[in-house]
Amino acid sequence: PVIAGELNERTAAWRRVIIVAIAHGISTPAMSGSLNYFDSYRRASLPANMTQAQRDFFGGHTYERTDREGVFHTEWTDAHKSIGDISERMAGNV
Repeated sequence: PVIAGELNERTAAWRRVIIVAIAHGISTPAMSGSLNYFDSYRRASLPANMTQAQRDFFGGHTYERTDREGVFHTEWTDAHKSIGDISERMAGNV
Protein backbone atom coordinates (compact mmCIF):
# COMPACT_ATOMS: atom_id res chain seq x y z
CA PRO A 1 0.00 0.00 0.00
CA VAL A 2 2.83 2.45 0.74
CA ILE A 3 4.44 1.96 -2.67
CA ALA A 4 1.09 2.24 -4.46
CA GLY A 5 0.44 5.54 -2.71
CA GLU A 6 3.90 6.85 -3.61
CA LEU A 7 3.41 5.92 -7.28
CA ASN A 8 -0.04 7.47 -7.44
CA GLU A 9 1.20 10.70 -5.84
CA ARG A 10 4.03 11.02 -8.34
CA THR A 11 2.34 9.93 -11.56
CA ALA A 12 1.68 13.48 -12.76
CA ALA A 13 5.34 14.42 -12.25
CA TRP A 14 6.42 11.20 -13.99
CA ARG A 15 4.34 12.19 -17.03
CA ARG A 16 5.73 15.74 -17.02
CA VAL A 17 9.33 14.46 -17.01
CA ILE A 18 8.62 12.28 -20.04
CA ILE A 19 6.84 15.11 -21.86
CA VAL A 20 9.77 17.50 -21.27
CA ALA A 21 12.29 14.88 -22.36
CA ILE A 22 10.38 14.19 -25.58
CA ALA A 23 10.01 17.92 -26.24
CA HIS A 24 13.80 18.24 -26.04
CA GLY A 25 14.49 15.18 -28.17
CA ILE A 26 15.76 13.06 -25.30
CA SER A 27 14.96 9.37 -25.63
CA THR A 28 13.51 7.81 -22.49
CA PRO A 29 12.54 4.27 -23.52
CA ALA A 30 12.73 2.69 -20.07
CA MET A 31 10.95 5.54 -18.29
CA SER A 32 8.16 5.91 -20.86
CA GLY A 33 7.82 2.14 -21.22
CA SER A 34 7.51 1.84 -17.45
CA LEU A 35 4.78 4.48 -17.42
CA ASN A 36 2.92 2.63 -20.18
CA TYR A 37 3.19 -0.60 -18.19
CA PHE A 38 1.99 1.18 -15.04
CA ASP A 39 -1.01 2.62 -16.92
CA SER A 40 -1.94 -0.76 -18.37
CA TYR A 41 -1.54 -2.51 -15.01
CA ARG A 42 -4.12 -0.20 -13.41
CA ARG A 43 -6.88 -0.88 -15.99
CA ALA A 44 -9.62 -3.45 -15.44
CA SER A 45 -9.56 -4.34 -19.15
CA LEU A 46 -6.98 -3.52 -21.78
CA PRO A 47 -7.67 -2.25 -25.31
CA ALA A 48 -6.22 -5.26 -27.10
CA ASN A 49 -8.68 -5.14 -29.99
CA MET A 50 -6.11 -3.92 -32.53
CA THR A 51 -3.65 -6.66 -31.57
CA GLN A 52 -6.39 -9.29 -31.76
CA ALA A 53 -7.50 -8.01 -35.18
CA GLN A 54 -3.95 -8.12 -36.53
CA ARG A 55 -3.42 -11.65 -35.22
CA ASP A 56 -6.72 -12.74 -36.78
CA PHE A 57 -5.87 -11.09 -40.12
CA PHE A 58 -2.33 -12.42 -40.49
CA GLY A 59 -2.64 -15.83 -38.87
CA GLY A 60 -6.26 -16.86 -38.88
CA HIS A 61 -6.47 -16.61 -35.11
CA THR A 62 -9.79 -15.99 -33.46
CA TYR A 63 -10.81 -13.25 -31.08
CA GLU A 64 -13.32 -12.64 -28.32
CA ARG A 65 -15.56 -9.62 -28.02
CA THR A 66 -16.67 -7.71 -24.96
CA ASP A 67 -20.19 -7.13 -26.30
CA ARG A 68 -21.00 -10.75 -27.29
CA GLU A 69 -20.28 -14.24 -26.01
CA GLY A 70 -18.27 -16.59 -28.17
CA VAL A 71 -15.16 -16.84 -30.31
CA PHE A 72 -15.06 -15.02 -33.65
CA HIS A 73 -13.02 -15.11 -36.87
CA THR A 74 -13.40 -12.61 -39.69
CA GLU A 75 -12.89 -13.46 -43.35
CA TRP A 76 -11.01 -10.25 -44.09
CA THR A 77 -10.45 -10.98 -47.79
CA ASP A 78 -11.17 -13.83 -50.19
CA ALA A 79 -7.72 -15.22 -49.37
CA HIS A 80 -8.84 -15.78 -45.78
CA LYS A 81 -11.73 -18.05 -46.76
CA SER A 82 -9.38 -21.02 -47.09
CA ILE A 83 -8.08 -20.71 -43.52
CA GLY A 84 -10.73 -23.11 -42.27
CA ASP A 85 -12.44 -23.68 -38.97
CA ILE A 86 -10.47 -23.29 -35.75
CA SER A 87 -11.04 -26.93 -34.81
CA GLU A 88 -9.36 -27.95 -38.08
CA ARG A 89 -6.37 -25.71 -37.38
CA MET A 90 -6.08 -26.98 -33.84
CA ALA A 91 -6.07 -30.58 -35.09
CA GLY A 92 -3.26 -29.84 -37.54
CA ASN A 93 -5.38 -30.55 -40.62
CA VAL A 94 -4.78 -27.20 -42.28
